[in-house]
Amino acid sequence: MAHAKRFLIILIKPSHYDDDGYVIQWFRSPIPSNSLASVYSLIDESRRRNVLGDDVDIEIDVIDETNTVVRFKKLIQRLKAADGAMVGLVGVQSNQFPRAVDIGRKFLDAGIQVIMGGFHAAGSIAMLPETPREIVEAQKLGISIYAGEAEGRMDVVVQAAWAGKLKPLYNLMKDLPDLTNATLPILPEKVVRKMAGAYTSFDAGRGCPFQCSFCTIINVQGRKSRHRTPDDVEAIIRANAAQNINRFFITDDDFARNKDWEGILDRLIWLREEQGFKFKVTLQVDTLCHRLPGFIEKAARGGCARVFIGLENIDPDALAAAKKRQNKIWEYRKMLQAWKDAGVITYAGYILGFPDDTPEKIARNIEIIQREMPLDLIEFFFLTPLPGSEDHKVLHSKGVWMDPDLNKYDLNHRVSHHPIMSDAVWEKVYFDSWRQFYTPEHVETVLRRDAARGARTSALYSSVVHFLGSILIEKVHPLECGIVRRKIRKQRRPGMKIENPLLFYPRRVVESLTSGTQWALLFLKFRPAWRRVKAEQNAKAYTDLALSPSSDEELNEMDIIQVFKGAIPRTHGAPVVARRPDLRPALP
Repeated sequence: MAHAKRFLIILIKPSHYDDDGYVIQWFRSPIPSNSLASVYSLIDESRRRNVLGDDVDIEIDVIDETNTVVRFKKLIQRLKAADGAMVGLVGVQSNQFPRAVDIGRKFLDAGIQVIMGGFHAAGSIAMLPETPREIVEAQKLGISIYAGEAEGRMDVVVQAAWAGKLKPLYNLMKDLPDLTNATLPILPEKVVRKMAGAYTSFDAGRGCPFQCSFCTIINVQGRKSRHRTPDDVEAIIRANAAQNINRFFITDDDFARNKDWEGILDRLIWLREEQGFKFKVTLQVDTLCHRLPGFIEKAARGGCARVFIGLENIDPDALAAAKKRQNKIWEYRKMLQAWKDAGVITYAGYILGFPDDTPEKIARNIEIIQREMPLDLIEFFFLTPLPGSEDHKVLHSKGVWMDPDLNKYDLNHRVSHHPIMSDAVWEKVYFDSWRQFYTPEHVETVLRRDAARGARTSALYSSVVHFLGSILIEKVHPLECGIVRRKIRKQRRPGMKIENPLLFYPRRVVESLTSGTQWALLFLKFRPAWRRVKAEQNAKAYTDLALSPSSDEELNEMDIIQVFKGAIPRTHGAPVVARRPDLRPALP
C-alpha cells in the first residue's frame, strides 16, 4: 500500500572532537551504541503500527558519526523533501554534548526540528537542583531535550514531531519502564558492518545495585535490576544471526547483577551447544561475580570471549572513598584466575587520581598487579566527575573548579585538580602508567599466561597493540579508537580555523603515513615475544605467582595484602594480616 505522505527521521549518534578540533572518526569504529539500536527499533515499531495514520510512512535513517560522515547539505535536502522531518541526536554522553549541539544547530538553521537524548541530559537533570546552563542554551537554540528511557513512550514523541510540536523537555527520569517484552534493540546490518569486527550490542538488563560515587549508571538507569527475558535475548541473537551478525557486546553495566543472569546464560549455552549458533559475547561484570555458583563457567560456555571487570583500584582506601565497597582486593586473584581458567580475556578499568594517589603509589600498585594478578589488559582512566555522578554533584554544590569544556569529559583528559599531584604530574603519571604496564617483558608474561590455559594468543596480542597504540599514536582512549582515522577538513569545532586545503591535505597524508608506520613498529615491537610464546613446546606448563593458587596463609604474604594491611577490614572473610619484616623497600 502506497502512503500519501512521508515522515523522515534521521538518527545520529554524535562523536566528539579531538584536541585539534576535528571529529574523532574512523573507517571502522570500535564500540557499538546500544542507545542507537534501542531508539531505532522503538521508532521502527511505531512505524509498523502506523502511529501517524495509514496514509503516513515513517522512514528512518541511522548514522553513527564515529564511522560515518554527517553530510549536512545532502541530509538537509532529503529532510526538506519529505512531508515532515526530525533529527534525533541519540545517546549523547557528556563529552559528545558540544558536538551534538553543533550538529543540531546545522539542522535547526535549515528549519528542521531536533531532539536530543542521552546520559548527559538524563544524568544532569537527575542529579542537579537546576538544569545546567549548557542544556538551557541548547533548548534556547530550539533543541528538544529527552531525559529518560523511551520504551513505551516513543509514539508520543513521533506524533509530536509529526505535528511540529516537540516539547522543550521530556523528563521521564522518575518513571523507568519495565523491560519485560520491551522492544528489542536491533540495528540494520549495513549499520553494524561499519563497526570493527561487525560487533553489535544489546542490553540484557539495566540498573546496578552498587553506589560508586563516580558512576552515572545508577543515577540514570536506577539501582534496581530490570531485565529482558531469555526469550528476548534469544530473539535478539536469532534476528542478528539472520543478518550474519554474530558478535555481541552486552551493555549491562554489571551483567552479574542482572537477576536473570543464569536463565540468560543457560539460553545462550543452549543456542550454542544444542542449536549450533556460533557467536561470541563481551560482558561487563563486578569483582564479586566469581562468588555466584557457575557464573564464570556458564559465561564461557555461553560464548563470553572477553570480559570487562570493574577493578578500578587495588587500594582499599581509594575504593572506600569512591563508595566501591563491593571490591574486596583479597579476592581479586581468585576472581581473575577463574576467568583465566575459563579461557576468557580479561580487561580491567583502573582509575588514576584518587585523593591519596601519588606517582610512587600508582607505579607500586601497577607493579603488584603485574606480578600477582593474572590480568590480561588494563585500561587507565582519569578520575572524572562525570555529570550525572555523585562526585560531580558534590563538587558542583561546593563550587569546586571543573573544566567547563564538556568535550574533555571522556576519561582520557584531566578535568579537575588533584589534592596532592599538580596538573602536570597527574597528566604525566597517566601516560606513564600505560607505558609501565605494557612493556615488552610484561606483555610476554601476559601472553604466556594466556597460552598456559590453552587460549589463542593472537587475539590478546592484537588487543595489547591496540590498547597501547590508541594512547601513544592516536591520542585517544582504546574504547574510542577504531581502524584508520579520518578527518573532514570543514567539520572542525566552531571557533577553530578551517585550514587551507593546500596545507590540510598534504599534512593529512604525512599524518596518515606516520601513524601507519608507528602502528607497524608497535606490532613489531611485541612480535618477538609473541613468536617465542607460540614456539614454546611446553606452553601449558608455564606458571608464575599470578597463576598459582594460594592458601589464605600464602595470600597473606603477598604484597596485595601486605602493602594495604592497614586499610583491609578484619571482617567479611578478609585475611588476617601478620607483620612481615622483609617487605621490600620498593613497596613502602
